[in-house]
Amino acid sequence: MKVAKWEIKRNLKNKTFIIGMFLTPLFIIGFMFLGELFGGDEEEAETTKVFIHDELNLFSEIVATAESNNLPWQVLQTDLTKEEVKKEIKDTEHTAYLFIDEESLNEGIIPAYTSEEMDSSFINQAQILTAPIQAWQMKELGLSDEQLAIVSRGIQVEEAADSPATAEKTDEAAEESTDAPLERIVPGAFAGFIMLSIVFTGMAIFQSASQEKKDKIAEIILSSLTPNDLMQGKIIGYFVLGILQSFVSLAIVLPVLSWRLEIAFLEYLFVPELALYIIIAILGYLMFASIFVGVGATMTDVSSAGNFQGMVMMLPFLPFIFIAPVLSDPNGFMAQLGTYIPFTSPGVLLLRLSNLEEWPWIEIIISLVILVISIWIFVKLAGKIFKVGILMYGKNATPAEIWKWIRM
Repeated sequence: MKVAKWEIKRNLKNKTFIIGMFLTPLFIIGFMFLGELFGGDEEEAETTKVFIHDELNLFSEIVATAESNNLPWQVLQTDLTKEEVKKEIKDTEHTAYLFIDEESLNEGIIPAYTSEEMDSSFINQAQILTAPIQAWQMKELGLSDEQLAIVSRGIQVEEAADSPATAEKTDEAAEESTDAPLERIVPGAFAGFIMLSIVFTGMAIFQSASQEKKDKIAEIILSSLTPNDLMQGKIIGYFVLGILQSFVSLAIVLPVLSWRLEIAFLEYLFVPELALYIIIAILGYLMFASIFVGVGATMTDVSSAGNFQGMVMMLPFLPFIFIAPVLSDPNGFMAQLGTYIPFTSPGVLLLRLSNLEEWPWIEIIISLVILVISIWIFVKLAGKIFKVGILMYGKNATPAEIWKWIRM
């Protein structure tokens, strides 16, 4: 614990670490607003001006229909003729003219004149206007309001309310409504953020171990401690620093994110499943940290890291390979494969569980057992490597030398 406290105090007094701890969430917020800056006018650009040439006094009904269906339209009236519209439409964007008159109703076609760059979905949206027009037609035929309501309502087949199948479906629907996606995604994203934060902070173990070798203070430290105590202290110390970085980032980013998206994230965060997510994140850190601290002791300097050390530093990024397969099929072969590979298991598990309504508990248990065994193995191997590597000066250890230390 002395080493852990020393690592924590040393980094908290380091201006670079403190500045980075607060700059990280500010960069996240900055990129969020930067995206909105470039895409902020999207809504205005997609708003369509729809001019109605109305000879049937249906304008108010058309406006009400467009608003009730949340169509991105600005509905306006016009007295322009078709010939005038053909000339006017050439110099416009996101504009349409609809002619609603007796001639259109007799032909059964409402002519629409649109600008060249009009969204292809506009004609499909405009089909919604047939409802008020058909209602007007039926009223002209002398149908009463009650008759109009009956005709408009239509007829459909529905399962009886007291049918056993209906009761079962109602219960299933109630379960689905309570199992909202946010209740799965928010805790999973929270645990994923914590895991990435502490793993990336833990990568500083590379520099810490190599720096102590470079400054030749490792021998002094080991005169009062065993190599295992030094290694475990570094793992615990950087774990605490990673957790601190995570909570500082979340304390700054989460309120801004809640405000921008209008989602109360805290309501979805503290659920029973969060405990499992956090356990997976911590196990992921312990595995990578044990690898980092062992390999870090084999380098004289981070800047002079060899190919082997460089590949080890890339291990936390392996789960990104499985993102697309897991999102497309969380129960597929690739998702299951990533669940059982120790280096990808934490990230893939968090991603899978955030996208599954029913958790595959057997796969989860097997994956956690593999993770725990892997951590035990890597800690043992890292201890052997660290014991020799921390006292080696002058060059980076080769894979052959590392293998020799492991077999000692």
